[in-house]
Formats: sequence, structure tokens, C-alpha cells
Amino acid sequence: MNTESSKKINKAKVLGTVTILLSIVAIILAVNLYNKNISYATVVQNDSDKSLYEVVDKVQNTKIYLAKSLISKEANYSAKTLTHVWREANLAMCYLGMLPIESQEIENTEKFLNQVSEYSYALFNKNMNGQDLTEEDVTKFQELYNYSNDLSNTLTEMLEELNKGTLNWEDLKNNTEGSEISEVGDSNIIEQNFHEYTGLIYDGAYSEHITSSEKRGLTGDDISEEDAKKIAEEFIGVDKINETKSNGFVENGNIPVYRFEIITNEDKTIGISISKKGGHVVFMNYDRDITGENITQQEAIQKGKEYLASKGFENMQETYSTKNNGFITVNYAYKQGNVIIYSDLIKVKIALDNGEIIGIETTGYLNCHYEREIPTNLITAEEASKNISQNVQMEVKGLAMIPTEFNTEVLCYEIKGKVNEIEFLTYVNAQTGKEQDTLILMNTENGVLTE
Repeated sequence: MNTESSKKINKAKVLGTVTILLSIVAIILAVNLYNKNISYATVVQNDSDKSLYEVVDKVQNTKIYLAKSLISKEANYSAKTLTHVWREANLAMCYLGMLPIESQEIENTEKFLNQVSEYSYALFNKNMNGQDLTEEDVTKFQELYNYSNDLSNTLTEMLEELNKGTLNWEDLKNNTEGSEISEVGDSNIIEQNFHEYTGLIYDGAYSEHITSSEKRGLTGDDISEEDAKKIAEEFIGVDKINETKSNGFVENGNIPVYRFEIITNEDKTIGISISKKGGHVVFMNYDRDITGENITQQEAIQKGKEYLASKGFENMQETYSTKNNGFITVNYAYKQGNVIIYSDLIKVKIALDNGEIIGIETTGYLNCHYEREIPTNLITAEEASKNISQNVQMEVKGLAMIPTEFNTEVLCYEIKGKVNEIEFLTYVNAQTGKEQDTLILMNTENGVLTE
């Protein structure tokens, strides 16, 4: 082969190699660009999803605080509630503006939230000047609450459709007349809720206050692990136990405890924790299958109360309960005389197949329990009710000691009421008549929750 032919062949090989390399580079660049576009789209979608989650949350909060505004006319308490309405409506507007939807499509929604914010702020200033809300103000809040409830429901349904994949943000951004997206996903549906507006256990109430640095209910001397083991076995019943294993000492929890794993004669596992100080049962959970529901919830609640009495916890009153998977979890609060002490809380889990106690937690009780000095210079229940709106159906449940945000307690009249379809509990200071707190009750399929 002559030199000229060799050069041509080599040149062809080089060109072929370069072409292949360029093709590979082009493919790599295309793949990288595609991946970057996918990554960017994912980031944008995640940001949009997060913003919608926040809008849903803030609108829900706005609705709850508006509901509380329907209940009281008294200036000091109303002012506190109105600042929450103002804040949550403003935050909802901020997150609404981050959604990838043309502003004109949600103009009425923004207008509505803005008016809720401005109206609540105006009434807040009225309260700060010492003026109570009028019946006209309360009526206006009812209208705002109804619209906010519609908005909350619509946004929640939209969020569910986005999560299911039956709706996406491109549909919303490109939404035009006749585009085939779901009715819920159409942002114009949100607008239709407001076209007439021209002018808004769970662990039970106060369970977040169950920790205390004093631990007044944690009485007694420190005990050894061996002593704690004996207490655990006696609590379960020695005749039921096949083996007890130590899971060590946990010192950095709210209450330092010895932990044990008990294997029953039926080869079931029970976890139990015993406090180092005093040898109190802090936690117990029995892992077993539940075969059905053969007793009523009320029967289970009574069994829980009897169980607590048998373990030395007297005068415990059921408060809230939730039902899941064949068992019911009941919150029992200590009752001193005729006063419910919400901080002194014990949770009991009861199987609905045979009423067996399959769980207990005493953290609240051990942190907070002691005999209070109950005030006697009290106003009457009628006086306590005078600042509740006249539109409310109400019933004074009795006296309750509730914790405050300042780690103190205050004696209140507990008043249960209903305004339209909104159920609530309000707590009025039994000495001063000032409103301390209001909780909105929400009935769910598993029990009653509070907000």
C-alpha cells in the first residue's frame, strides 16, 4: 500500500474517531442538560408544593382563629385572637403569591385574605382602645368564617389532587377556557367561593404542658436496676412472665428510667420503663394482636378508670379519647374535689376486644401532680358567662385548673358551647372573669381533637 493511501486511511480513521467522540460528547451534554432541566423542574415543583402546603396551613389557622373570634366579645381576649387572625391571613397571602398561577386568576382570593387581615387589625385597634366587639362585629366574623371554610376545603382538595397526580402545576399555569383539568384543580373554582364577598389523640387539651422541672409527682428515693426490675414484674404480674430482659438506663430523658422488655408466657412482648427516682411506672406498652371490638368505648373508658384505681391512681377523670385499630387511648386527668387538673395527665390504651389494658403513660402525672390549694373567692358561673357572645349555646361544665404559657396554673370555669356548627371549650378565670383560652373542638372519625 502506497504512502498516499495510508494517509487517507489514517485520516478517515481520525475523522471517524473524532465524529464518534463528538457524538458521545453531544449525547453526554444532552443528557446533562436534560437532567438539569428535570432537576430544575423538580425544584420548581417542590417549591410550588411547599408554598401550597403553607397556604393550606395558614388558611386553616385563619379559619380556626376566626371561629374563636365568634365566641368572645371581651376586649382583652379578643385582641389576642385578632392578632392571630391578622398574622395568619398575611402569611397566607405571602405564600399564595409564590404559587405559579397568574395573579388575576387568584385576585379575589388575595382580596379576600387582605380584607380579613385589614378587618381583624382594625378590630384589634378597637379592642386596644378598651372597646368590646359588637354583635355586628361578631356577625361579620361569621361571614368571614364561612368563606374561609370554603377556601380551606377547596385548597385541601386541590392539594390532594396534586399529591395523587391527577393535577399538575402546568395545568394550573396554562389553564384556559375548556382545558381538561379537574374541577377541584381549576383555580377559578376558588374564586367562585368568594364572588359575593364585598367587605374569612391526639393528646388532648393542654397535654403539651405535661413537662416540669420540679417533677412534683416523682416522689421517693433513687432505686437500683434490680429493684426496678421487681417493680416492673409486679406491675405486669409475675405469673404472666416467662423472661425479663434489661434494656439499660436512659438518663437524658424527661424522667430518667430503667427500661425492660418482658416476654410473656404467650410469647408476647411488653415494653416497660421504671423511674430511677421513686420506682414509678412511666411507660408500658403491650404488643399483641386485637381480634375485634366486643366492648363499647364507654365500657373501655370505665375499665381504664378502674385499672388506674387498682394501681394507686385515685380520682382520675376521663377527658379526651381517640380510637385506632381496635383500641382506644384515653386521657385521664386528676380530679381534686370538683376541679379537673388538666396537667396531671395519664394516658391509658385499652383493647376493645376484651378490655385489657395494653398501654399506659404517666409522664404528665409524675411531672405535675400535687395537692393544690384551690381558691375559694370565686365569681359565679353566671358572671363567668357574661362575656360570651349572645349567639352562643353554652353549658358550664365545671371548674378546671389549666396551665398557662408562663408555667403557672389558673382556676377557670370550663364552658362548652356551640355557635352555628362550631363547637368549642372556653376557659374563664374563676376569680377575675377574664377569658384565659378558647379551644375549637373538631370531631373526627377517631375522636375529638382541639385547636
